[in-house]
Amino acid sequence: MLHGPKKTQALAGELRRNMSLPEVLLWQELRKRPGGLKFRRQHPAGSFILDFFCARHRLAIEVDGEAHDRGDRPVRDQRRDAMLIAAGIRVLRIPAKEVLGDLDAVVAHIVATALPPSG
Repeated sequence: MLHGPKKTQALAGELRRNMSLPEVLLWQELRKRPGGLKFRRQHPAGSFILDFFCARHRLAIEVDGEAHDRGDRPVRDQRRDAMLIAAGIRVLRIPAKEVLGDLDAVVAHIVATALPPSG
């Protein structure tokens, strides 16, 4: 399981209390355990904090608002994704506008990504 230093853990707690609207809406659905998946929200991973993390299926979900396109954020996101991939974690980036526009489709996509097709 991924962990972070105490400073990152404290920041994760702060972020849990101040989630964005798309994060809140997605969390309301993910906490229902769609497809039997258990997610943690604002989970520390080294010096980073994942929006949502399913440990069993090693899947990180990142809700990207428009701020992810500005400044050093794209480079930081690439660095974070590379660290996660190197640790065997899949990263699913979802635009915030998709969460706001079609939450059911986003949740279905998350479940389909996490669970391999049976057969």
